[in-house]
Amino acid sequence: MEMIYEIRRRYKVQKQSISAIAREMGLSRPTVRKHIETVEEPKYDRIQPIRPQLGAYEGQLEQWLEQEAKFPRGRRRTARRLFEGLQEMGYPGAYDSVQRFVKDWKLKARGPRVTQVFVPLVFEPADACQFDWSHEHVELGGVGQTVKVAHFRLAYSRQLFVIAYLRETQEMVFDAHRQAFAFLGGVPNRIIYDNLKTVVDTILVGKERQFNRRFLTLANHY
Repeated sequence: MEMIYEIRRRYKVQKQSISAIAREMGLSRPTVRKHIETVEEPKYDRIQPIRPQLGAYEGQLEQWLEQEAKFPRGRRRTARRLFEGLQEMGYPGAYDSVQRFVKDWKLKARGPRVTQVFVPLVFEPADACQFDWSHEHVELGGVGQTVKVAHFRLAYSRQLFVIAYLRETQEMVFDAHRQAFAFLGGVPNRIIYDNLKTVVDTILVGKERQFNRRFLTLANHY
């Protein structure tokens, strides 16, 4: 879904050509053409679950990696050497499975990279909108309670839209976007979020994020 959203964003918002999108994203032009008008999330039926190739050898491979992480870099085995070591123990799988496992293990062991982050203070009209939640204490029917308020602010004009809900769920996030776009009379090119749990499922290395699939469907629609 993320690939489809990116294709539609480049074509409909950035006005890139099909050839340019295919070249930059490493896709074929028929694939790009197919997904330009794809709105619904594709459904895939897996007949038989894919079994992991490493299986019982994962424990041994992880033990080697943990041991050799304490060695000087020159004494550590490469993924190819680790693969050969597993083969000697009877491992029947392919080298690619070992290589992926080693790469993922090293990324997790290294932890998130520390990078310098800044937010530009100069924006073009309709370029960006900032979104966030706040918790406000109000009185409803004589009863004091906390409500969740969704805030949208256009970065260029500073135009503000707020709407309150009793809960901060994904349905409320989607409805807040629909209400904001109707009030503002359009959709900004991009929206800046602060890693909302209802939007971002996983924070990866650097700026990489795994977005929620239902949220990507919303973004793809607009």
